[in-house]
Amino acid sequence: MTEPRTDWTREEIAALFDLPFTELVFRAAEIHRRSFDPAEVQLSTLLSIKTGGCPEDCGYCSQSVSANSGVKATKLLGVSEVLQSAARAKDHGSTRFCMGAAWRNPKDRDLPAIVEMVKGVRAMGLETCMTLGMLEPHQADLLAEAGLDYYNHNIDTSPERYGEVITTRTMGDRLDTLGEVRRAGINVCSGGIVGMGETREDRVGFIHTLATLPQHPQSVPVNALVPVKGTVLGDMLADPPLAKIDDMEFVRTVAVARITMPESMVRLSAGRESMSEMTQAMCFLAGANSIFTGDKLLTAPNAGDDNDAAMFARLGLKAMALQQTEADIAAERMPKGCVKLEAFQ
Repeated sequence: MTEPRTDWTREEIAALFDLPFTELVFRAAEIHRRSFDPAEVQLSTLLSIKTGGCPEDCGYCSQSVSANSGVKATKLLGVSEVLQSAARAKDHGSTRFCMGAAWRNPKDRDLPAIVEMVKGVRAMGLETCMTLGMLEPHQADLLAEAGLDYYNHNIDTSPERYGEVITTRTMGDRLDTLGEVRRAGINVCSGGIVGMGETREDRVGFIHTLATLPQHPQSVPVNALVPVKGTVLGDMLADPPLAKIDDMEFVRTVAVARITMPESMVRLSAGRESMSEMTQAMCFLAGANSIFTGDKLLTAPNAGDDNDAAMFARLGLKAMALQQTEADIAAERMPKGCVKLEAFQ
């Protein structure tokens, strides 16, 4: 099998967006089936382990100190509380547990607790993901040593649009953190948000930035903006027709992400609670194979476990099984030279 391309041009990506809708979805579905079971979708759960008070001014975010959204700042959750939430997520079928903190960057004093969260969740056999803001090299190394599977750091939008959405950090800052994550050997989770008033050209630039990284992100979340009152974009885009990206354009974005990044997990993230089942079904057909389940994504509403189970039943989809068990995790941690007991049986 040939390696996925990382030399996509903007013109090529724009041409994909311009394909007839059915042709684009057909091509994406074909490519999806080369690497994945089209009937399987990974269930992931996202927990806010530290909410509000973020010094960044991201125009979409209710947790920014610049927002007048009513979100109260909290302290970092305790390790035991996080592990209890992870256990519940596993019971509900999630195989990846994502933990998000509203920080510009983590403080070293918080890292021991973060490390214990990673180790504890991973010991359950779940994939682990953290999103903590920008990382220093030694912090990325520490997370890698703890066994973190994925680090999420979204680029949000195109390089040209970026400065209109966020002013407290640059696209270069984002890419630097992704580079540190790759260097440390942690899988990259990086995507963005559509429906922020951007143009199709911006969506082309967004996909192009990800698809031309030295290595494609192993996970690509595609969010539809959830306009939150009190945020810059929430107030600006609260009324139709600007508040919601066209459903077909959203599916096109998913399909182009699948074609250009054929081996990545493409995740339907925020905004699903307002999507019809038919729109979500078209996204699955176009190559999306991961969703966040549960009633909340950080501070935003989400579809909920029961609704997702009912939708899966109607669509004939199944939740992706755990790829590693607690025994596998324990075996990884055995001192070198140890062998599994079953080897002697």
